[in-house]
Amino acid sequence: GKLLKFAFPLMIGNLLQQCYNIADTLIVGRFLGADALAAVGSAYTLMVFLTSIILGLCMGSSAFFSIQYGAGDTDRLKKSFFLSFVLIGAITLALNFLVVWKLGLIIRLLQIPAEIQGLMRDYLWIIFMGMVATFLYNYFANLLRAVGNSVVPLIFLAFSAVLNIVLDLALVYGIRMGIKGAAIATVISQIVSGIGICIYTWMKMPELRFSLRPERIKESQSVMGEVVRYSAASSIQQSVMNFGILMIQGLVNSFGTAVMAAFAAAVKIDSFAYMPAQEFANAFSIFISQNRGAGKEKRVQKGVRSAVTVSAAFCICASVLIYFGARYLMLAFIDGSEHEIIRVGIQYLHIEGAFYCGIGILFLWYGYYRAVGRPEMSVVLTVISLGTRVLLSYTLAPIKSIGVIAIWWSIPIGWFLADVTGYVYLQYMNKKEKMCRN
Repeated sequence: GKLLKFAFPLMIGNLLQQCYNIADTLIVGRFLGADALAAVGSAYTLMVFLTSIILGLCMGSSAFFSIQYGAGDTDRLKKSFFLSFVLIGAITLALNFLVVWKLGLIIRLLQIPAEIQGLMRDYLWIIFMGMVATFLYNYFANLLRAVGNSVVPLIFLAFSAVLNIVLDLALVYGIRMGIKGAAIATVISQIVSGIGICIYTWMKMPELRFSLRPERIKESQSVMGEVVRYSAASSIQQSVMNFGILMIQGLVNSFGTAVMAAFAAAVKIDSFAYMPAQEFANAFSIFISQNRGAGKEKRVQKGVRSAVTVSAAFCICASVLIYFGARYLMLAFIDGSEHEIIRVGIQYLHIEGAFYCGIGILFLWYGYYRAVGRPEMSVVLTVISLGTRVLLSYTLAPIKSIGVIAIWWSIPIGWFLADVTGYVYLQYMNKKEKMCRN
């Protein structure tokens, strides 16, 4: 019950966060056409890869914060704030500069068709202006969640999500600013949520303020190793996962604009469908971290059993809804006259949508190993999942008799192999622990 109560705002928050790009995709697809939809879809994959590095760093720090909070070690908790904030902020700025500098090269590497390169460039130049705001929101949202507050991040995100949709309609449909209008709407909304939650945390929760005193900075260096370990592992896991997806996007782009547009719409539907399982796993990770920090091992075991049951229920419901509603969902993104785009999108959703339990369990493995101090295992599972997907896709998709369907089938196969690996490693850990006790 407590897991669900804590997870529910996270689920709603992720739902609203998906609305940032869902709104862009819906409005762009309906009012600007298939080329603009393909450009936004490819840009979204790149954006997710870049922000996943920041998100992973914030999530890793959050796991460390949760353990200290559960143990009641307030002093050690506060010592880690300054270093983690400066570390992640510096990486965000460096990443932003690097991507803007090499944007032309990135577009070429993604094999973007010539006819939409200009649209994608216009969109991304503006989007990258909001990357610092993305860092601020994710850092403070994860900080608040680490100490048990999942409601405040939801409030700020809800306001900015509604603002994004209103601005999308005003700038794209009203003022006719085209794809630039969609990007401006997203950036303004990100700035509102990022700066807003930063000010709230600083003003309303003085116990979470980090100190800038020189002696405090020097003391904080003693926890630098742990902060870097958790943050780096989670960031690598997130970035490896999304780099694999970025490689898949490049392969999808080689099949032409119709497949690109179908993939753009289907991926939004896909991420929307398994989002509850993903956020439930994040809540599960915080739950496990806090209870392990407090030494409540029986409560940890009970939480694991409950989490598997709830996640499986979410995923089964999502699979049924997506499988039978695939056509209607695709029609929400693209005009009914685009028969080929709709056909490819339905094919994707029918294959991947039937196996959401695979990714639901995988999300739990990620959260569990991060919470028990084995964040490196999350990286291993991600490499197995995405490595399988990339290997099978690039090997089989070029074969004419198989084609793009190989990309769709490689996804659930990768999930299955990673899930099996996660289970085998858990049994190994339990066996090793028993041997140590004896």
